[in-house]
Amino acid sequence: MLRQTLEQKLQQKLSPAQIQVIKMLEVPTLELEERIRQELEENPALEEGREESETENEFDDDLNDDGGNNDDMDLEEYMADDDIPDYRLKINNTSKDDKREDIPFSIGKTFHENLIEQLGLQQIAEHERLLAEYVIGNIDEEGYLRRTVESMVDDIVFHAGVHTTDEEMEGIVSMIQEFDPPGVGATNLQECLKLQLERKTYHPKVDLALTIVENYFEEFTKKHYDRIKKNLEIDDDMLRDAVSEIAHLNPKPGNAWGGNLLEKSMSVVVPDFILENDEGKLTVHLNNSNIPELRVSNTYNELFQEYSQKKAEKSKGLKDAVTFAKQKIDSARWFIDAIKQRHETLLTTMRAIVEFQYDFFTEGDDVYLKPMILKDIADITGYDISTISRVSNSKFIQTEFGVYPVKYFFSESMTNESGEEVSTREIKKILQECIENENKKKPLNDDALAEVLKTKGYSIARRTVAKYREQLNIPVARLRKEI
Repeated sequence: MLRQTLEQKLQQKLSPAQIQVIKMLEVPTLELEERIRQELEENPALEEGREESETENEFDDDLNDDGGNNDDMDLEEYMADDDIPDYRLKINNTSKDDKREDIPFSIGKTFHENLIEQLGLQQIAEHERLLAEYVIGNIDEEGYLRRTVESMVDDIVFHAGVHTTDEEMEGIVSMIQEFDPPGVGATNLQECLKLQLERKTYHPKVDLALTIVENYFEEFTKKHYDRIKKNLEIDDDMLRDAVSEIAHLNPKPGNAWGGNLLEKSMSVVVPDFILENDEGKLTVHLNNSNIPELRVSNTYNELFQEYSQKKAEKSKGLKDAVTFAKQKIDSARWFIDAIKQRHETLLTTMRAIVEFQYDFFTEGDDVYLKPMILKDIADITGYDISTISRVSNSKFIQTEFGVYPVKYFFSESMTNESGEEVSTREIKKILQECIENENKKKPLNDDALAEVLKTKGYSIARRTVAKYREQLNIPVARLRKEI
């Protein structure tokens, strides 16, 4: 039986401006710079420069006012896409007073372009060149070819109509594996190390390292050194030299390629905040050195004001043009406001974190880090927990002790034997120190580490020790054993 009921529901909808602010909070400094450049290109009503007055002009929303003369035609012509001044579509319209440093940008070869360039030096037929280009296209950024010869043979026939055999494709792969950097085109780590060792000048320790990688790779990765010594009938010194030779190889040859500035910038950490310590007085600044000041175009403002004062009847074309202008002006204002709110929210949040973790920022030691969760900072700032989370993610702060991710300062807590609340990060630091100072010939297992921590006043279960050790990316005792 169907029933019709009336239900009242309260639902909050976010405005476009609010959505823009939320998105801005998540954006780190480098992405914000790019986002601003993009907005400057797309919105001619937005330009670089300081607002002349904080008072914003109120525009008439009524597009049915009368009016129309030669001045209207000027506005209509101005709004035509082809007549937008060229300088408004570019991002380099900086003022004379702009002291921001220009970042030199040079276009270099990417990792894959370098491989293609090396391919061009090979004396091979066009058919083989097509196969080689296909193989290079399947090599990932780390330098590995993670596809089988069989799958590539099938795919190149299906996608490009190029027929080949497994044997021919294997020959192409072998050719590429002779390219630089050494190890490129390997299908796994073992083959990658083997390719690099084969390129080295002959030496007994290199030959021994190659034997170990080829025949005892599993024992090597699990550090079963006694088994290797027994099977190869070698002593500790010989094994140590061979292991050192392997350890100095590059497990990710593709990462060694410098590439162009854009590729490098993806891995460079640019701090969003800069912390200054003036004899214990901590001051937080936003890293805005490359963030331009923004304003709504004065030309757009003046033309719109001029239009709003007209009373004569206007054509449909002009009304559409003015609607377009108002949309662009509103969009520019929303964007500027979103940037301002981002700055304010980021600064307020970071100042609260610095105040909460004052001892750490003055001493620089993890033992001074207090247990701190998102709710602690939300309570201080009055912001929602989700806002604090957005500010913390993907943001970094530069201190006199180094650059830290903001989320580094958040951690859960536990109580030690003295009844004091301590940060789990403090416990991890002590755990790491215990492992660093252990006898590497007899490393401590998780049970032993739990006992050591207990003597220091931290009663932690073995499974918790194992969890913290894994979070610190520290292997189990057997894999920490040294010769």
